[in-house]
Formats: sequence, structure tokens, C-alpha cells
Amino acid sequence: MKRYAQRTLAVLMAAIGLSSCSPPSIEYPNSQLVTERRNKLCENLLKLLPPEQQKLSAAQEEARWLADTSYKAAAGIARVNDSNFPGWAGNYLVNSRLQDRGLCWHYQHDMYRELRRRPLKYFKLGCCVRDQGKGSEHNCLYITGQNTGWPAAWVLDAWIWNGRLQVHDARELDLDDWEDTPAYATMLNDFYTEGHTYPVEHWLKIRDKRKWYELSIFGMPAKYIESWTPEAQDAPQLESMMKNVKKGKKTHPGSLINY
Repeated sequence: MKRYAQRTLAVLMAAIGLSSCSPPSIEYPNSQLVTERRNKLCENLLKLLPPEQQKLSAAQEEARWLADTSYKAAAGIARVNDSNFPGWAGNYLVNSRLQDRGLCWHYQHDMYRELRRRPLKYFKLGCCVRDQGKGSEHNCLYITGQNTGWPAAWVLDAWIWNGRLQVHDARELDLDDWEDTPAYATMLNDFYTEGHTYPVEHWLKIRDKRKWYELSIFGMPAKYIESWTPEAQDAPQLESMMKNVKKGKKTHPGSLINY
């Protein structure tokens, strides 16, 4: 029955014209276009700093690492998540239990995890949301200077185009719709400490184990629980995560990342 429902939904999605957007290849972040975007993000990050800091080689190196890692990690996360539809189409597949990952806050958590792999001296990470509580909520993360803050920040959106990172100047967004969410950043900072060693396949939260969440043709959101809690031990999605971790140890041995 579940397999029949999956096939039926797949046919319906194709019939209404949703176009596939496969995860970016490992070569994608090094293409000429994305290399130019990485360079531009690096420049824009440095402009968030005081003039005397912008000239420091350590600040320049940190901005370069953040810019490069942001684009590379976004593509790598999409490959790990094996998401084949971007944005809201991907949300429907996730909420219908036909795909493990692909919600905007999944990408927010995963990008945050990757950018916490090294201590930051000149910059800091934050979380933001558009239309909070309005049914079209969209979560992202942002980078700002250590001594500045929202909205003097660059917003990173890896969700909308399935790992093809979109970057926005928060100062040019409609700040009546967008807002800083420091509590989210605190939660992620507490779990993913600077220099952590969690692999790229690690998920902070997973769907809970209740049977009626295994398939919902109506695309209703599931309840999520922390992957490290006792309640998660026999959840099917924890098994999916561990399979990804095991696969990752073979595909990128000796490295916590695949990008």
C-alpha cells in the first residue's frame, strides 16, 4: 500500500509539472560562476568588519573559509540528503514521508553544523526566519561580524534551490517579514560547539517513531525529536541517518565532510 501511494504521488507530481532539481555535483562549487559568487561573498563579509580589521590576513582568511565552505557545504548537504526537488516541492515530499530531508530548517541546521567546524574570531553565525507562524515560514542562517549583528548580515539559503546556495543582504530584505531568531542560534551553538567532529551525515533532529507518521499523503508535518535522546533509539529515521554515516565513512574515509 505504501509503495503504491508513493508511486501514485510521484506520477501526480510529474503530471502537474514539477521539475526535478537534482543535488549539485561535487564540481559545482568550483564552476566559474560559483567561484565568482564565492569571491563576492568573501568581499561582502569583509565589509561587515571595521576598516582596520578588513586588512588583517587572519580576517581575510576567515572570510574566505566561510565563503568557500558555505557554497561547498550547501551542495554537499543536498547530496547527503538525496533531495531531488527544491523548495516547497521538496517540503511536500518530506512531509509525505517520501524523502528523509529537505525542509528549510533541515538545511539551516545542516549549514550551521558545517560552519561550526572551526572557531571564528571575526565573524559569527545567527539564525533568521521569514513569516514566522504564518504557514509559509522560511528558516535560514546568516553570517555577521563579531561586533555587529542582525540585520548587518548575509543570509544563506541552501534550501530554495536544493543545495545551490542563494545569498541575500539582510539589510535589503523586508524586515517586517524577516526577523532574527537568537534562540535557534543558541540551541545550535550549544549542540554543535566550535570545532566539533560530527560528520556531515549527522542530523540534530529526526522524525519520531510513531507509525502514523511513516506516510501521510496529505503532507502533514511530523513531530521531530533530538537524535541523541533515548526516545530516538528505535526511530526509523535514526536508522537512515546511521546508514548515511556508514556510507560516508566509505565514500570519504578519514574526512568528516564530502565537499
